Amino acid sequence: MDKKALFQPKLLSVLRQGYTRQQFTSDLFAGIIVGIVALPLAIAFAVASGVSPGKGLITAVVAGFIISALGGSRVQIGGPTGAFIVIVFGILETYGLNGLMISTILAGIILIIFGLLKLGSLLKFIPHPLIVGFTSGIALVIFSTQIKDALGLSIEHVPSEFLPKWGAYFSSLSTINPWAIGITLVTILITVGFKRISAKIPGSFVAIVAITALVQILKLPVTSIETVFGDIPNKIELALPSFKLAELSSYLAPALTIALLGGIESLLSAVVADGMIGGNHRSNTELIAQGIANVVTPLFGGIPATGAIARTATNVKNGGRTPVAGIIHAFTLLLIMLFAGQWAKLIPMSCLAGILIVVSYNMSEWRAFVSILKGSGFDILVLLVTFFLTVLVDLTFAIQIGVVLSALLFMKRMADSGSKTPIEVDSDVLENYAELPEGVAIYEISGPFFFASAKQYCSTLKSIGSSSRILIIRMRHVPFVDATGMQNLKAVIRELHYFRTKVILSGVRPEVLKELEKCKVHDLLGEGMILPSFDLALKKAKEL
Repeated sequence: MDKKALFQPKLLSVLRQGYTRQQFTSDLFAGIIVGIVALPLAIAFAVASGVSPGKGLITAVVAGFIISALGGSRVQIGGPTGAFIVIVFGILETYGLNGLMISTILAGIILIIFGLLKLGSLLKFIPHPLIVGFTSGIALVIFSTQIKDALGLSIEHVPSEFLPKWGAYFSSLSTINPWAIGITLVTILITVGFKRISAKIPGSFVAIVAITALVQILKLPVTSIETVFGDIPNKIELALPSFKLAELSSYLAPALTIALLGGIESLLSAVVADGMIGGNHRSNTELIAQGIANVVTPLFGGIPATGAIARTATNVKNGGRTPVAGIIHAFTLLLIMLFAGQWAKLIPMSCLAGILIVVSYNMSEWRAFVSILKGSGFDILVLLVTFFLTVLVDLTFAIQIGVVLSALLFMKRMADSGSKTPIEVDSDVLENYAELPEGVAIYEISGPFFFASAKQYCSTLKSIGSSSRILIIRMRHVPFVDATGMQNLKAVIRELHYFRTKVILSGVRPEVLKELEKCKVHDLLGEGMILPSFDLALKKAKEL
């Protein structure tokens, strides 16, 4: 296959390389497990988004199949995700279901254009604090949407805005249903705790089966999917949206939001998967596949879809190594939808609330949030502005302001440090290179280690370090390291340690050293591996 081709599905590459019966067995098992994991999530995400649970299942089936069959990752699992709950809910409030379908199709077209223009690599440059800010904000919003069902409150209309929503909750506390609270708490305990009994069977699935059966046997007074949404469809039908060309421009803003978030989340998921299997995804192919999925899925009544990090990780952990596992996951969900919908509609709403509360906690990235708060003031500003705008205003506005703010702060930091930063390596380095022991490699970072350069630097570091016993990283010309650079540096150090390569940092500036200490990089490196000069680093390398 032409290496320069824009669209190269991994499935074709896998089949051309040879596909064994042993691998099919592993993919079959992983696909079935992921299908079971995806069932409660697809239903819960749809319900939280304000659409019927059947639309979540349709999305997981149709988009899940397309993303695996045409995508650029070996193990990516596609479907509805928690990140889209806020967006879908907002679009429904403003444009209705027909407007959501049109916006999703337009978003798919935009994603295809992104892929054709080779913009896959550019989406990786979104700063880490911005991603953590809107992801944490989305997690808080998802949590807030589940309070009504978790407490069993009797509220006819829940406001869409964050603060009025909580006001409505507090004013309705007298209508709390103790049975709903009990079901929510038990669901959370089973979802979180069942992994201690079995890592293969998802706790969320066990919680749904056990609690739904218990509610039916005891006839507990709680709302279910059936009482709120009616039956779950047991077939997939074509459903074309109606639109006028003159109105298309009004859908561009929500479509762009879906496309940006879908592109970012799918590529983040693919990067995480690469780290788990030691592979390399094709970012532009992945964007095109995500685009096709979002064009086709609404035609069958689905909602926006993207790569799902949790389901992708579950796929890898259970032995999935090719796109066949993702295709089997889609067929598993299709069979459940066709033959088990009559039981799925009995799931209590408070049970789904418990599952989504766990999802929101896992999405919150609170550890990364706290870590960034200990870093530079610039990163903290981007994080907090994005977080509060996501929660209190709108995700689209939050991303736009976050990107602009990140760019402005970067320009300021470059202006402050640019005049002080040398460009090339000094000649004394060449003399020292001649004294290098065998197995020792050197790489010098010149300039800021920030979100736009971190990927390139780290790729080179991995390439050099993986074939060496000791890697000396010279940082005398690094004026600052932002949160994205720090995260990538720590990831490289961990990966090189996996290859038994020791890493030494030399010539670290005082201001950079403070940031390294805050992020506990010295704990990763080991004692005495951050040295003030290259000579001392070289001496340390010879000792090792």
